[in-house]
Amino acid sequence: MTKYGFLGIGIMGKAMATNLLNAGFDVTVWNRTAAACRPLVELGAKQGKTAADVVAQSDITFAMVSDPEAAKALCFGKDGVLEGISEGKSYIDVSTVDADTSSDIYHAVKANGGRFLEAPVSGSKKPAEDGTLVFLCAGDQSLYEDAVDALDVMGKKSFYFPRMGQGAQMKLVINMIMGTMMTAFAEGLCLGDKIGLEKTDILDVIGQGAITCPMFQLKGPLMMEENFAPAFPLKHMQKDMRLALLQGDACSQPLYTSSAANNAYLKARQDGRGDEDFSAVIKNL
Repeated sequence: MTKYGFLGIGIMGKAMATNLLNAGFDVTVWNRTAAACRPLVELGAKQGKTAADVVAQSDITFAMVSDPEAAKALCFGKDGVLEGISEGKSYIDVSTVDADTSSDIYHAVKANGGRFLEAPVSGSKKPAEDGTLVFLCAGDQSLYEDAVDALDVMGKKSFYFPRMGQGAQMKLVINMIMGTMMTAFAEGLCLGDKIGLEKTDILDVIGQGAITCPMFQLKGPLMMEENFAPAFPLKHMQKDMRLALLQGDACSQPLYTSSAANNAYLKARQDGRGDEDFSAVIKNL
C-alpha cells in the first residue's frame, strides 16, 4: 500500500487529509503547530516529528501552506522537505504559489533524486470537505499518474499541463477572476441597498440570468447575514491577486479591473479583515 504524507493542517489541509483517511489511505501528518494534527491522529493518522520525517516515511507527500514564503521555508528550511527527499520519494505541493517558486522546488527535489508535482487547487473549505476540489498539475507526469487515486479522493477533476509552472499560473488566473468578480458583486449589493432594492431580490434576479454562478449563490446569503467565517481568508485572496498582477506585469498584460479589485482587498487587510472570508471585502464598500 502506498504511504502518504500530508504537511500543513490548516483549513484546507485538514479537510483534504481527512478525506484520505476516511478512504482508508495510510497517512502521516505534520503541522508547525503540532496540536492541529490531533483530530487526524484520532481518525487513524500517524504524526511525524518534522516535515523531513514525514517525507522520509512516505512514498508521496502532499503539502498545503499559505504562500510562496511558507512553501519555500517548508521545502528548504531546517528539517524541511528536502532533508527527507531521496530516490523513490515524491512531493506534491498543492499550495497556491507563483510559477518561479514551483520551479525552484521542482529542481531542488529532482536534484535530490525525488519527483515533484505542483498541484494547486481550485476550491475552498466546502469543496475540500466534500472532496470536490479541482487540481491544476504540472511537473513529473509519472507522479501525476501514480497519485491519481489520492487526487480522485480529494477532488472531482484533475488537469495536467505540459510545462512546469503552468499549474501555478492557471490557479492565479482563476483566483484573479474570482477575486474581481467578488468585488463587483459586493459593489452591486451595496448599490442596490443604497437605492432601496432588497438584497434577496438582487440574488433572485442574478440566479435567473446569465451571470448566475455558485459563488454568488453561496456567498450572497452569508454576506447578508454578515457571516464572514473564513472559507477562503481575505489575506490569501489578496496574496493571490498580488501574484497575478506580478504575472501580468512580467508579460506586459494590462489588468485594469483586477488592479482595482486588489486595492479593495489591500484596504480590507489594512483594516484588519485579513483573517475573515474574502467576501468581507464588502465591509469596506
